[in-house]
Amino acid sequence: MLALLRPVDGQPFRWAEHQGRELLLVEHPRCTAVFSRQGGQLLHFQPRGERPLLWCAARWPKIGAIRGGVPVCWPWFGRHPMESGWPHHGWARLSDWRLTGKEADATGVRLNWRLELHDWVVELEAELGDEMHLRLTTRHRDSEACVLSHALHAYWRVSDVARVGLLGLDGAEGRDLLAREPCRQEGELRILDGCHRVFRRGGKVTIQDAGWQRRICIDGGDNANTVVWHPGTQPLSDVSWAEGLGFVAVEAAACGQDSLTLAPGEEARLSLKARVG
Repeated sequence: MLALLRPVDGQPFRWAEHQGRELLLVEHPRCTAVFSRQGGQLLHFQPRGERPLLWCAARWPKIGAIRGGVPVCWPWFGRHPMESGWPHHGWARLSDWRLTGKEADATGVRLNWRLELHDWVVELEAELGDEMHLRLTTRHRDSEACVLSHALHAYWRVSDVARVGLLGLDGAEGRDLLAREPCRQEGELRILDGCHRVFRRGGKVTIQDAGWQRRICIDGGDNANTVVWHPGTQPLSDVSWAEGLGFVAVEAAACGQDSLTLAPGEEARLSLKARVG
């Protein structure tokens, strides 16, 4: 559905509305993309001649976060450590961001989104063409140190989660949040019946999709964590069983014991790159 929401008249950018959300549509000779103002969220990215790289749920809630694309989890990941009533994964994906810059050239498009919240400023830079590159920068302007955890929670589109394997995590240690115990990956990671693991490693991960005979090459750079998640048989709100088989989440993050403590004036960065291999 998102792939059909395209700009017209040769313009690379156009605003539209879909399911009650304000969307920025991107059409370029090298790619198409869709952003939501809510969350500054990249919902769709498709290099020319390829299948979409990102999965997004067909139905969105009237109020709340959109499931899919690359939600920005900020300024905390998961549940807030002290305030149980505060939203899961923070305020960023529920807030309207401001588009501060957009440009296009022969190689692709570049966009900048910005959110100011109390004493924090967070910016998302996106470079889209043959590849996808997202950079999240947080600036801390409070007079006291503060804890930050964050993630670029990417939902990658696959033929069937049961037919994919993740390469590049061999030997990575972390924590299995389902089993509630430490874990160490041995060889290829396959999703058998649900997975939620936080690995203490960034770097490169490859999604090997046997059903579509393609590889998605993901690069988390020097991020502290790689998070792998799929709900397995656990139902997701407004997502059918068949639809839920079409993604696996591989996320760039700094969370848990790798959360950051920012002094006044400090910055934190998170990066996520992806291409079809």
